[in-house]
Amino acid sequence: MSASFSNKEPFSSWGRIDRRLYPVARPRFAADLAKAIAAPDRPASVLPVGLGRSYGDSCLNAEGGLIVMTGLNRLIEIDEQGMVMRAQAGLSLGEALRVLTPKGLFLPVLPGSQFVTLGGAVANDVHGKNHLKNGTFGRWVRRIGLQRSHGPALSLAPDDPSGLFAATMGGFGLTGAISWVEIGLAPIGSAFLDAEDIPFSSLDEYFQLMAESETFEQRVAWIDCTRPGRGVFTRANVRHDGNFQIGPARPALSAPLDGASFLFNGVTLRAFNFAYAAAHRASVRPVHYSKFYFPLDAVGDWNRLYGARGFRQYQCVVPEGAARDAVHEMLYLIARSGEGSMLAVLKAFGPKPSPGLMSFATEGHTLALDFPNHGERTLRLMARLDEIVLEAGGRIYAGKDGRAPARTFQRMYPRWRELERMRDPAIRSDFWSRVSAT
Repeated sequence: MSASFSNKEPFSSWGRIDRRLYPVARPRFAADLAKAIAAPDRPASVLPVGLGRSYGDSCLNAEGGLIVMTGLNRLIEIDEQGMVMRAQAGLSLGEALRVLTPKGLFLPVLPGSQFVTLGGAVANDVHGKNHLKNGTFGRWVRRIGLQRSHGPALSLAPDDPSGLFAATMGGFGLTGAISWVEIGLAPIGSAFLDAEDIPFSSLDEYFQLMAESETFEQRVAWIDCTRPGRGVFTRANVRHDGNFQIGPARPALSAPLDGASFLFNGVTLRAFNFAYAAAHRASVRPVHYSKFYFPLDAVGDWNRLYGARGFRQYQCVVPEGAARDAVHEMLYLIARSGEGSMLAVLKAFGPKPSPGLMSFATEGHTLALDFPNHGERTLRLMARLDEIVLEAGGRIYAGKDGRAPARTFQRMYPRWRELERMRDPAIRSDFWSRVSAT
């Protein structure tokens, strides 16, 4: 572990579209971090990164170096009475849960993978299946430590008058290196949830189920992209049985080799979606938090299954009033294209505002899909999806994007110039170079 950039290491985003060698610094202490970000002999620009679970190019910096934050992974303090945790930004959510769960405490918002650092969760202001109740991750953050390339380390709270807290929350790591995070916690009665699966056959049924499930904290739906309208709605609440079994530290299985991209075609997509729908009949089942929140984490390096060309993730949110028509149009466009996703997810965002200047989650419904990388064919489809989202008044999830042109991003995020003004001048990413072009 070192604060210098003397070594080059391979690094890619989770989508594996762009893989290359980078000058890398791996700080282990706060002094190392300050040195790495401010050293006169560092690369022309640097970018703090975590475990590389961003799908697009927000964790890449082809013109500079990377500061890998995973060595700063210490738990600093847990106040069980006040239900607050402070930890270094390189601590993963999964490792935090392994400490918190036996105490009957939990992180109040979780994304779809435990292999996300606290700093990454802040930089993307992540959301979960319970946004209707708890909002985004950033709503629970009490304070953050920020190391910029000039000046002393900062401690920022949501009421920070400079606006730097808001710019950092959902700011893609561009305002400085997040060194530690203090976050409020939620009490739990068990490590298990009671989850109910309800098959549905139309989007109208999905919207009805979402509206009827107000007593459930967790609400999400899988959508069949080959038969638009068919899906499985899942709703869940935490149990109260006092079983605080922790989740696994690492996946039980792993993908040892790259898959064959030609296997992702119309025939296999239809077969997978049929099998998935058949396997999820109406039922109520107890499920451990690791399986409910992080189903894909059961297979290590599952992103390799898409083959050497990688894959692209597309996630958008469209306002409530436009959601029925927009989601319907997107799903039928995808079905006709033959580029369908095996694991398409649809869920609702509530009205609680995100604290970040550039946070993604706004009230409405969000659709997330994976597309095998078929080059221009896939890019054309995603550009057409952008048009539908823009017309509906929505936006794409920038933390997962790796291809939207600057004009599209800037229309969706009109406050981008405010982030540019607060960006640390030493920090750059491929994503920001692409979307901030004028």
